[in-house]
Amino acid sequence: MEFSAQQIADILGGAVEGNPDIKLSTFDKIETAGPAALTFLANPRYSNFLYTTDAGAALVSRDFTPTQTVKTTLIRVDDPYASLAQLMALADQMLNPQPSGIEQPSFVAEGVAIPADCYIGAFAYVGAGARLGEGVRLYPQTYIGRGVTVGEGTIIYPGAKIYHGCKIGRNCIIHAGVVIGGDGFGFAPTPDGSYNKIPQLGIVEIADNVEIGANTTVDRATMGRTYVGQGTKLDNLIQVAHNVEIGCNTVMASQSGIAGSAKVGSNCMVGGQVGIAGHITIGDRVNIGAQSGLHSNTADNQTIMGSPAINARKWMRNTGYINRIAELFERVNQIEKTLKNQ
Repeated sequence: MEFSAQQIADILGGAVEGNPDIKLSTFDKIETAGPAALTFLANPRYSNFLYTTDAGAALVSRDFTPTQTVKTTLIRVDDPYASLAQLMALADQMLNPQPSGIEQPSFVAEGVAIPADCYIGAFAYVGAGARLGEGVRLYPQTYIGRGVTVGEGTIIYPGAKIYHGCKIGRNCIIHAGVVIGGDGFGFAPTPDGSYNKIPQLGIVEIADNVEIGANTTVDRATMGRTYVGQGTKLDNLIQVAHNVEIGCNTVMASQSGIAGSAKVGSNCMVGGQVGIAGHITIGDRVNIGAQSGLHSNTADNQTIMGSPAINARKWMRNTGYINRIAELFERVNQIEKTLKNQ
């Protein structure tokens, strides 16, 4: 697969500055790119690499002004990062053609209608009463339980498990090892110190255009539903507990966990290893720094860090003070010695 800089500019509606005929056949980071690679500059902090890169061409913003001589061909676009994503999606389509048909051995329960353009990979299982939309792709060893609904265009990668009754929207991407609809963590203590299991009778509902990373788990509700809103993106290795509700277009990084019945708003950004306690409400447009712990409700439009999480600026100031505690103790000790010797 090879394109000229001019062909790429035409696809993106951009403008070439340099050699329009240079041939590009791969993508790479600006620090390590070679002559056949297309790279990009989206963050001004990395501008210095543009003057030393060996990349054949680089995507830059239309208003970028070099401060040194640039040897690589520039392709000026409105948004370099968005343009790179567009090109990579196109390359993915070309390099990974969509599979089709029903491979054997696989199991589809009697009475389940399979649209003509669906793909069901080898060793996949589709249970009784399941409903699959047009263009659904079920890769090998996926499990679709009884009564599950999978919306049109959704991709479920190898080894993902969707338990009975759950609902997956349109154009979702469910990565390998995901478990949707496993039992919530519900147990009732007994007088003798043991625990009785509380049946988990609800479902999980995933709205349209959601992506869920590998080995993430979304537990079914005790009653009602666990819900993930439209456009939300969950990274790998995330735990979403029973009856949690996540709004639209929220992004959550790896190893975070949300305890039961918590509510997370829309357009939030959650860093890695964040812990959210049960039965609390996080507002819309809340940014949460990595490794934070949230134990109480959070209003809209906050940026918070720490455990317990507080305003990010306050947390950074407090951390600065903590880092100076040893110095403070030394000063106090010296003052005490001075006073004692007077």
